[in-house]
Amino acid sequence: MITYLLCCDWGTSSFRLRLIDSATYQLIEELIGQQGVAAVFDAWKNAGEKNGISREQFFRENLKRQIEVLANKTALNLDQIPVAVSGMASSSIGMEEIPYGTLPFAMDGSQASVRHIEADETFPHELILISGVKSQEDVMRGEETQLIGLTALLDREGQRPSDAIFIFPGTHSKHMYVQGGQLLNFETYMTGEVFNLMATSSILKDSVELNRLDDFSAGNLAAFRAGVQQAEPSLLNRLFTVRTNQLFGKINKQQNAFYLSGLLIGAELKPLREKQNWQLVLCSGTNLFSFYQQAINDLNLADRTTVIPAEVVDQAAIVGQVIVFQNQNLNVSVYRNESD
Repeated sequence: MITYLLCCDWGTSSFRLRLIDSATYQLIEELIGQQGVAAVFDAWKNAGEKNGISREQFFRENLKRQIEVLANKTALNLDQIPVAVSGMASSSIGMEEIPYGTLPFAMDGSQASVRHIEADETFPHELILISGVKSQEDVMRGEETQLIGLTALLDREGQRPSDAIFIFPGTHSKHMYVQGGQLLNFETYMTGEVFNLMATSSILKDSVELNRLDDFSAGNLAAFRAGVQQAEPSLLNRLFTVRTNQLFGKINKQQNAFYLSGLLIGAELKPLREKQNWQLVLCSGTNLFSFYQQAINDLNLADRTTVIPAEVVDQAAIVGQVIVFQNQNLNVSVYRNESD
């Protein structure tokens, strides 16, 4: 017997829909695309709104088309299968803006801010829209659901540290402080976005070469490590050394891109050296993992860092969505194999 649930992670510029067995968290099939929330919102503003279509209806129609594509891939009728949606779909440019959850935030998912939408003739799927979490000066959407799932997976294996900072590298990296089963605080670092801006739109763009950023050859690695060590509170000053590295011929442009990355990641991670009472959990589900792991080693943080494998981080979002869904006392649809 399979208990089906559709899990949707709908980001600003990305879309991921997965059909899973909620009892085992087994992935049955998935659909990945670039039709993110921002693109759908723009399409609604340009066409749907003018034709009197509500934003919620426009988004649900878009989601229904994606479910139909997934149904074709699986050769299954997915009508009546409920959907859990997290990410930016609950934002001001999403399906409906849902209020943020607040801190402290329970890791069992019981305090998640959720909007429940009944199925109807136009959208034959019960749906929950999961909002994010806010602090006094920060917000996030999606990462909290992934964190709920990750802590549940670690609890199952008896491996979750009591006081830990969970590090999720990305365009907007998150440092999430979990203690006693609660998220107490979190911090957003615009590390990835600043790298992209500096490397493509600033005076530094002619000093770096962005090809082969996965090439950790000796010269590139040395440049990255130098950037990590030279990252200081005066980052605005240090950034200009990317320019002088190239002007003075100290390193080549590809190495300079690694140096720039080292400066920014080093500036993000160096403050963790002062937080000695916290364990660190590096969540390795992105292509930035190698950079962060190297920086953690160079900053002498490795002895109190647990590394989470990419496949576990990837599964965590599914687990978090299932947990939040079940907390709403809703039932998943059941599909029985002929052999059952």
